[in-house]
Amino acid sequence: MTTQPTNDPSVTDRRLLSTQAYGNGQHLAARQSLYQWQTPRHDLPGIVVNELAGIRGAVADVGCGNGKFVQRVRAERPDLTVLPMDISPGILAGIAGAVAADVQRLPVADGALGAVLAMHMLYHVEDQARAAQELGRVLARGGIAIASTNSRTDKRELEDLWRRAAGDVLGIPQGPARVQLSARFTLEDAPAVLGNIFADVQTIPLPGVIEVTDPGPVVAHLASYEAWADQMGVPFKETIDRSRELVDETIRAEGAFRVTCLGGILVCQAAHV
Repeated sequence: MTTQPTNDPSVTDRRLLSTQAYGNGQHLAARQSLYQWQTPRHDLPGIVVNELAGIRGAVADVGCGNGKFVQRVRAERPDLTVLPMDISPGILAGIAGAVAADVQRLPVADGALGAVLAMHMLYHVEDQARAAQELGRVLARGGIAIASTNSRTDKRELEDLWRRAAGDVLGIPQGPARVQLSARFTLEDAPAVLGNIFADVQTIPLPGVIEVTDPGPVVAHLASYEAWADQMGVPFKETIDRSRELVDETIRAEGAFRVTCLGGILVCQAAHV
């Protein structure tokens, strides 16, 4: 299977990210909602809260998006000071205490934090080495960084669906691949990137299978990539519509449309413990 080049500049384009892709929480929520149909269901915010058990003081959620993790940590660990940050001011609306910030230049003093979160966002960072350095710089002795991303094998069925639909629209056997966000920072590559800064990196794999009996959630997930429509190389709306027809055909024939998932959380110990 051909994937989007890992150096695709659209994935890290700050203007595109802060306006179209994450100008508000709509597209992110659509991608998150697909996991409601996953078995087993993984409670990512709950896993993060558990990993923060020994942490005191302040925690920054860098690239906090719509505040899913911020809300949970604040609810279950009111003793912690949670600092929400994201490069998109629009998506931060309604999140108390949130500030617009870039993980490559965090507005935080050296060693000021007990923990820092970077959940499903490092693939959007142009200079990942610098971002990792910043995550390490702001941690106090004994602090941890928690990151997450997806495997390069994650949701292959969606990629196959997209290329089949795109091919049908273009009148060719197989259309071009869609933008692959996680390809720049996969679960397989992440330990090496983070291991250059952190003393220890532990991976928590989170496999599962999504099974839907209605095309809606899958189509909404694909449509959430609208910000990258110009990079897809196909008529976007027509390909989305054809995807809906193909998912519906599969559901009628097989009873469900299934997507195999593999994501993961990486827990990193500060090097100066």
